[in-house]
Amino acid sequence: MAEKLSGIDRVRLAATELGLAVEIVEMPGSTRTAEDAAAACGCAVGQIVKSLVFVGAETRRPLLLLVSGANRVDETGVRAAIGEALERPDATYVRTTTGFAIGGVAPIGHETPMVTYLDRDLLAFETVWAAAGSPKAVFAVAPAQLAAATGATVIAVTG
Repeated sequence: MAEKLSGIDRVRLAATELGLAVEIVEMPGSTRTAEDAAAACGCAVGQIVKSLVFVGAETRRPLLLLVSGANRVDETGVRAAIGEALERPDATYVRTTTGFAIGGVAPIGHETPMVTYLDRDLLAFETVWAAAGSPKAVFAVAPAQLAAATGATVIAVTG
């Protein structure tokens, strides 16, 4: 029987497979919220990547939005950009689909492949910080590299 990888190890493996040279950093405190992560990383809240899972209202497919920590998702605007309404799943769905608990959802290394969208506001930064499979682990990456590695479509997520 194969040993199940930890969330951090799944992110590390996915990064390698995607050609992302990242260093996962385990922080002493929580990085569960964008504000906590920004304080721990010593960066602006806008440089934090929130990995938000939604469900397409019509297709029922899981959707991943990689959103700047400074932004709230305008669901009406995103609907217009992607052609379908969004529904917010419960925490069990997020964990089952991604393999990560809310607060540690990484943009890579999911249990289920997801169509991914990246907040265009993240591209304003040279480096952004994303969760790495644990509420205390993060990694830094260039946002354009993250978009390319995840196959993300860049969209505006705010109105």
